[in-house]
Amino acid sequence: MSRVLVIGAGGVGSVAVHKMAMNADIFSHITLASRTKSKCDAIAASVKDRTGVVIDTAALDADDVAATTAMIRAVKPALVVNLALPYQDLNIMDACLAAGVNYLDTANYEPREEAKFEYKWQWAYQDRFREAGLMALLGSGFDPGVTSVFTTYTKKHLLDRIDTLDILDCNGGDTGLPFATNFNPEINLREVTAPSRHWENGQWVEGPALSHKQVFDFDQVGPKNMYLMYHEELESLAKFYPEIKRIRFWMTFGDSYLKHLEVLENIGMTRIEPMMFQGREIIPIEFLKALLPEPSSLGPITRGKTNIGTIATGEKDGVARTVYVNNICDHEEAYAETGNQAVSYTTGVPAMIGAALMLTGQWTGAGVFNMEQLDPDPFMDMLNRHGLPWKVQDLDAPLAF
Repeated sequence: MSRVLVIGAGGVGSVAVHKMAMNADIFSHITLASRTKSKCDAIAASVKDRTGVVIDTAALDADDVAATTAMIRAVKPALVVNLALPYQDLNIMDACLAAGVNYLDTANYEPREEAKFEYKWQWAYQDRFREAGLMALLGSGFDPGVTSVFTTYTKKHLLDRIDTLDILDCNGGDTGLPFATNFNPEINLREVTAPSRHWENGQWVEGPALSHKQVFDFDQVGPKNMYLMYHEELESLAKFYPEIKRIRFWMTFGDSYLKHLEVLENIGMTRIEPMMFQGREIIPIEFLKALLPEPSSLGPITRGKTNIGTIATGEKDGVARTVYVNNICDHEEAYAETGNQAVSYTTGVPAMIGAALMLTGQWTGAGVFNMEQLDPDPFMDMLNRHGLPWKVQDLDAPLAF
């Protein structure tokens, strides 16, 4: 049994602490901290109502390394679970090093002033964590996270060699709203409007954002338009699986979402550069975030399912094989269990699982680790037992595109 400090009180943080409270044999004491303590208190009330477990809450500015270090020392957790904004990753890692505590997150660091998704800043902490005898686990969400573990499981059990890998992320949920993002609007829009990139024959191939579209028929969702995008797990998968000739990431978007996004881009509302407005400096995308629905508020009105997985081609016992590993998650079922929609659920549950494996000693090490470096089997087992069951399907042929 271990104490844990969770930083971040959005939808993912809410799911993670609900699921931690449901596993009190592992998580003996939970503290939830965020800049806005009232959000933590609301989550704590829901956790108490649903599970009977009482968690502590606190106000914390995670940009303040000294304050974060002081809180870690006061709480005395065995692990800090960072579910705050990606901009804050390095500050929280610094605080963990200062306090001598292990670290976990779900999304890689990116600087506020540039929409640039790279692991280099966090990988640079490798020696510091190793020398301190501490473990930092990066990307324990769904993508990155589960999709990386799906890949490792595929290589360990299903294919002797992976030649191509496609990650397919479909959110078939419908809120009935004209425009809403299913996770933090600022992060979502920065990600979607970035140029596409994929790994092919040992190099990155870049193109305009949302310029390459394909249609895929997702089980229990139906045919959806999906678009080639860059996503952070492509970088770590290319590093740890250099034999894979091509790695791509696809995400579905509806026509209404793309229409609104085009208008917002055209009028400059997705810009991350500061501008002057009525005598004060603002960042357009941050202003837009304030106007859009809070993703954690979408749970009661979201219907439908997510379907996220990996399609890998390669060879098993000398025979060509294409395997599809995926999970389907129902928005309404996720809301009934935790009060959050499935996009938060599919990230928060893997955060809990990664934390549980670190706390129970099933995943150990000194240094900075990505998910695909670790044994997939205990993680895959916990997915089945904690709300994200997966299945393996043999496909008749590789993707036609």
